[in-house]
Amino acid sequence: MRGEHPIPVRGLDHIVLRVARLDAMIAFYGDVLGCRVERRLDEIGLIQLRAGNALIDLVPVASPLGREGGAAPGVGGRNLDHLCLRVEPFDEAAIRRHLDTHGVPAGPVETRYGAEGEGPSIYLLDPERNTVELKGPPYG
Repeated sequence: MRGEHPIPVRGLDHIVLRVARLDAMIAFYGDVLGCRVERRLDEIGLIQLRAGNALIDLVPVASPLGREGGAAPGVGGRNLDHLCLRVEPFDEAAIRRHLDTHGVPAGPVETRYGAEGEGPSIYLLDPERNTVELKGPPYG
């Protein structure tokens, strides 16, 4: 039996992406993935989008907050490996049709392990070439 850890992590609260093309990123996460802008603090450079129970924070690299992080992400380096968004229901055909209407290519559906076990998963890239994984419910 496992005891309660003194730091009881229950899930992801938010992820912060440093971005160079804010409008394209808001359009991608908003229009393509359906994460609405919930809060904007333009004076410091923070746009927060709702992603289910979590937030995706966009920080323009030229903003006061963004300058604290150094150079912009680019060919020589990324600002993260990937982020994973849990999707349910996971209807591959509907997902692909929607991505196609936005001109967003996606990789094949593969079985990948996530927080809830193995299930369908598809990778795509946002406008700044961050890998986004769309993860369906676990099999079984």
